[in-house]
Amino acid sequence: MVAERAGTSVATVSLVANGKDAGHVSAQNAERVRQAIAELGYVADHAARALASGSSNLVVFVTPDASNPYFGAVIRGLRAGLGDAYQLLVSVTGEGDVPTAAALGRLAALRPAGVVVDAPSEAFLDELRLDTALVLLDAPRLPTTTAEASSGAVAADRRAVSVDFDLLGGVRALLDHLHVLGHRQLGYLGGRTATDTFLLRRLLLEREAAVRGMRVHADDRAESIIDLEAAAAAFVDSWPRWRDAGVTALVCATDTHAYGVLQSARAMGMPVPGELAVVGFDDLASSVVSDPPLTSVRLPGEALGRAGAEQLLARIEGRTVAPAPVIGADLVIRASTIGR
Repeated sequence: MVAERAGTSVATVSLVANGKDAGHVSAQNAERVRQAIAELGYVADHAARALASGSSNLVVFVTPDASNPYFGAVIRGLRAGLGDAYQLLVSVTGEGDVPTAAALGRLAALRPAGVVVDAPSEAFLDELRLDTALVLLDAPRLPTTTAEASSGAVAADRRAVSVDFDLLGGVRALLDHLHVLGHRQLGYLGGRTATDTFLLRRLLLEREAAVRGMRVHADDRAESIIDLEAAAAAFVDSWPRWRDAGVTALVCATDTHAYGVLQSARAMGMPVPGELAVVGFDDLASSVVSDPPLTSVRLPGEALGRAGAEQLLARIEGRTVAPAPVIGADLVIRASTIGR
């Protein structure tokens, strides 16, 4: 019906409706097709097309927590990188959880064109059986040898391409900053997930701190889900141990954790950074206006999403592509470590 109304072929309508008309359909014909689609109220039946072609134009993004502003930035980057040819479907695993291979397998019934998974665990990769294009985000493999641990190197034996941050560079910049300020005893408030990126942050902090004559005090009690109130409670519980150990600076797994620490410190009458310097990871927009403004390792989620989309599109379309880039992680210094 659309083809008849527009005076074009069905193939032309298909190209325009799927956003693939550039270079294949004249601007005049494309406009006639779009006008006919609008007049007829045509909506593509993606389920039928998926059955016929074996795949849909859906890209599934599996993320631990869509409510966190960091993941919102990743989603913006993915959406921009995918363009109009693909629809982005977000699947949220839940606070504190990591994606499971079984859950992802159930999404295969949608016949997605590709899947992007943020912050999986190594166990997830061991169990994964998925016959579609797959890209991982922020999925560094934990070092397995002394050489890897000291250099931050990651062996290229993955079962899927991964776009990662330069966590080692960010950690080194953070520790150099705290070392210059005279801090030697550091606390670490971790994220309560099995996600390898959080485990690696703690591991790199401990090993790089030791090189600088510093010590990181971290244990399983000093962690919480990515939630301000939960982080505040974890800090209140852990602070007596850290205080007795002489901790003068606290590194938090995310900025959200750090906001909880700042809230509790203020309620306890503890000056930041006078008594305790505080640092986060992510550099969320709110870190500029927190009280005090938060020093943070910037992890640009939007750039990560864009790079992941580029890698995924290349695999969907069978194109060769350059190796996945490593996204820089820079330290942004604010008043929570140097005062006002």
